[in-house]
Amino acid sequence: MSENKALTPSNKSDVKAARQLPIITPAVDIFENKNEILLHADMPGVQRENITINIDNGKLYLSGSRTVTDSGAARWREFGAAEYSRTFSVPQSIDVANIKAHLQDGVLQLQLPKLETAKPKQIKITTG
Repeated sequence: MSENKALTPSNKSDVKAARQLPIITPAVDIFENKNEILLHADMPGVQRENITINIDNGKLYLSGSRTVTDSGAARWREFGAAEYSRTFSVPQSIDVANIKAHLQDGVLQLQLPKLETAKPKQIKITTG
């Protein structure tokens, strides 16, 4: 008994939508000085409008997506579309209202300023 199954052509965009993007943990450098914490996240190929930065309940969430347009038949592929994602714990002493973010040359730079109460203070000593 033979069954005749009709094949329908697939839409190329449906195939792309069904494919899961690889999730990449971006490499990060973190520096701290008396005024702020500086975070540099490596996110090559990600555009500013595709980056999301959230801070909630002592957690900093970074995410971004990179898209690559195909131009011709792929012969070798090592750099394709991807999702970047990373989460950090941040101290409560961060001035959330004044956090600044800057993207340049594939590196996301975050400035997390400390609240005045968290900055080190010099205590003056008085004599008799």
